[in-house]
Amino acid sequence: MAESETTGSGMVVIYHKRRNVEAAMMLFALAIGIIGWTLVEYNLHEEVPTNLPVVAGIWVMLGLIAHLAVRIRIPYADPVILPCAMLLNGLGLTMIHRIDQISDPVATGAHTQLMWTTIGMTLFVLTVTFLRDHRRLQAYTYIMFLSGLVLLLLPLVPGLGREVMGARIWIFIGPFSFQPAEIAKIVLAVAFASYLVEKREVLAEAGARVLGIDLPRPRDLGPILIMWVASLLVLVYQRDLGTSLLFFGLFVMMLYTATERPSWPILGSAMFFGGAYVGYLLFSHVQIRVNAWLFPFSNFDQNLQVINAQYGMAWGGLIGTGLGLGRPGLTPLARSDFIAGAIGEELGTAGLMAVVMLYGLIVARGLRASLASKELFGKLLAAGLSFVFALQVFIIIGGVTRLLPLTGLTTPFMSQGGSSMIANWVIAGLLLVMSHQARKPVAPVTEDPDPDREKTQHVPAGGSA
Repeated sequence: MAESETTGSGMVVIYHKRRNVEAAMMLFALAIGIIGWTLVEYNLHEEVPTNLPVVAGIWVMLGLIAHLAVRIRIPYADPVILPCAMLLNGLGLTMIHRIDQISDPVATGAHTQLMWTTIGMTLFVLTVTFLRDHRRLQAYTYIMFLSGLVLLLLPLVPGLGREVMGARIWIFIGPFSFQPAEIAKIVLAVAFASYLVEKREVLAEAGARVLGIDLPRPRDLGPILIMWVASLLVLVYQRDLGTSLLFFGLFVMMLYTATERPSWPILGSAMFFGGAYVGYLLFSHVQIRVNAWLFPFSNFDQNLQVINAQYGMAWGGLIGTGLGLGRPGLTPLARSDFIAGAIGEELGTAGLMAVVMLYGLIVARGLRASLASKELFGKLLAAGLSFVFALQVFIIIGGVTRLLPLTGLTTPFMSQGGSSMIANWVIAGLLLVMSHQARKPVAPVTEDPDPDREKTQHVPAGGSA
């Protein structure tokens, strides 16, 4: 691979340094994961595990393959997103392995999660290898939209969807389970971006002016009403406030990004919170979640998760008890919904805030790719994926820390679960592809020295006219 490229203006664009910076950060991220896993084993068993070379070798191999795929196929991509994702994934595997040791030293939760990580990173590599131009996705607007809605509402199908811990967001096919909303968020983000590119001018038209705000025209409210109804179906029948907020918030944010009109988020917020309040008045499962948030000690048995997570983080304090030295297993579902609470207990408030900062870096770099994008579809898609990622982190960590009512969402790259792991690695791949397109230099158009000669069109190998 060439180390630099000279444009027609004489400017030399050097990009190998960016990949070398990524390689250095990848080594740090991989080392943190290996050291964390070793500390868990040593603190629990007072010896370095004998299979350390095997575990370290597998982990380094996964990181090396992902880095080489980016280096070779999309050399101008953002250098920060991949190391941050790898570090979060490593910490999640470490914590799941630590929780495995509490009840059963030979438990295979971490092994299963490593398998899903391998599948997710394989899809990441395939994304950056074969989807070098994200604009190909723009051709499937309505197919993507219908597919996303079907995936979102699939758990409502009798015999396929099943209620787990009070929420109906899973589908079961034989011994396998899957959370289709994780894939739906990618599909719908692509569909929304493509639709808003076509309808941006129409949706930006102002209607009546109320309290100094230009509201949309009534005939333009169809898309937001469809997503509002879909989000209410999720809230009422799937019994999950977080998923409902995630998808409706994604659409409203992308509407605002496309039109730059504050009336859309104001109207969207009023519609969602109005629907949520009516849901609270009519449905007991919504009341249970809100009461667990406001008055957790009113029902100890029912709110055991929230209470134990609060005590665990309080015991961890600022710097934590240390990996393997806390008691995160006292909190139900510590591997999945409450892995942020386990991190807060054993790595302390400082460790949990460091994790939040890593998520913030991924979101910031995704939004930077959106700002740098040279076309509207890339801007909207990068912004949408970044926002839905940020909103998911905010909702689940806010629920664990009692900033918000608890929901059934996963903590990206960390919680146990295959559908979440796969979806978030695909999101990382898409953000890197879009950042590559945004950062890639464009060859300037040079003046023809002989305007009278016959014009021919030259198409580079592998390119298109």
